[in-house]
Amino acid sequence: MPAQLLNRLERPVSAPAPRLWVPKHVVVTRSAAELPHTAEILRRVEVAGVTDIDFLRADRLTSPKGETEREAYARAKATLAVVVAPPSQLKPQPIPPSADWRLDLARGCPAHCQYCYLAGSLSGAPITRVYANLDDILAPISTLTGHGTVTTGDAARGIEGTTFELSCYTDPLGIEHLTGSLATAISRVGSGFYGDGASLRFTTKFDAVEPLLELPHGGRTRIRFSLNAAEVERFEGGTARMPQRIDALRRVAQAGYPVGLTIAPVMPIPGWQDSYGTLLSDVAAALDGIPDLDLTAEVITHRFTPSSKDVLLNWYPRTKLEMDEASRTAKRSKFGGVKYVYPRETMTDLKGWFGEQLGERLPGARLLYWT
Repeated sequence: MPAQLLNRLERPVSAPAPRLWVPKHVVVTRSAAELPHTAEILRRVEVAGVTDIDFLRADRLTSPKGETEREAYARAKATLAVVVAPPSQLKPQPIPPSADWRLDLARGCPAHCQYCYLAGSLSGAPITRVYANLDDILAPISTLTGHGTVTTGDAARGIEGTTFELSCYTDPLGIEHLTGSLATAISRVGSGFYGDGASLRFTTKFDAVEPLLELPHGGRTRIRFSLNAAEVERFEGGTARMPQRIDALRRVAQAGYPVGLTIAPVMPIPGWQDSYGTLLSDVAAALDGIPDLDLTAEVITHRFTPSSKDVLLNWYPRTKLEMDEASRTAKRSKFGGVKYVYPRETMTDLKGWFGEQLGERLPGARLLYWT
C-alpha cells in the first residue's frame, strides 16, 4: 500500500470533516407541509442552520429570479424545495443497465459538476426537490420484487435480487443530512419491511457515510462511489475530494455493505492510463484486507447532447470541459435523439484498458457494464 494513502487511512481523526451542503433557502409546498416526513426534514434543516424557510400557499414552484442567468442559476442551486412527488414520479421505470427499477427520493443535486447529466434530462431551474411522501415512493418495492429485466433472473447479476436505483436524478447521500430519506429506505429494505429479494443501489460523490454505518442494512444496499482521475476532479465542484470518497468507500465496505465503483465520466485526458491507473491502485490499497468484499464496477465514458451542452454553457460559461462535436461521434437513439460520444477507436482503447486493468488491479471486482 502506498505510504501516503496508508497514512490517510490510518489517521481518521485528522481526516477532513465531510462536506455538507447547507441550502440558503428552503421552500415547502402546501401539500408537503401536511406530511409527517416534512417535519423531520424541517428539523434537520434547522439543525443545519437554515433560517430562510418559506411555506408556500400552493404546490407550484416558481423559478428563482436574478439579474442574469448565472444569478438565477446560483439561487436555484442554493434552494431546497420540499414537495410531494406527482403520480408520474410514483410509477417506477426500468433503468437499464443499472437496475431493474428507478425510485426517486429527490430530483436535483447540490453539486456543481460541469458535465452534469441532469442538465439534459431535467427541465426548469436546478432546484433540489425532496419528496415528502416517502412512504408512497418506497411502496412499489413490495409489489415489484421478483419482476424486472436487468438483474432479476439474470445469470450474472441474479444474486443482487430485484434492484432499485435511488440515484438516477439525485445524489441521495449529498442531501441525506437534510432529509433522512436514504437511511429510512436502507433500514426498511435491510430489515425486510418490504419482503425479501429486493436490494437498493445508489451512486454518490459525497463522503458523509457515518449515519449509514450502523444501520440494519442486511447487505441489501450497494453503495457506489463516483470516482475519477485527478484531472477530471476539477470539474466536480461542491463535492467530496477523491481521497475522501475512497476513504468513505473503505468505511462502508468495512460496515458490510456491498460496494461499487462508478468510474465516470471517463475522459481520455493526456496520460489517462497513468491517471486512471493511480486511481485503481488507490482503490485497491484502500480495500485491501476487507473480508467478504463484494465489489462491482461500472465504467461510463463522457457524452453530451446538444441540449445539455447549451444548458451547461449557460451554467458554466468559463468551463474548460471538452464538448466539441467535431471530435466526437454522433450516436442516435431509436427515438431520434442524438448524443456525442468518443470516436470508435478511442472507445476501443478505453474499453480494452479498463477491462484489463480492473482485472489486474482489482481482480475481485465484477465489471457490470461499460458504456
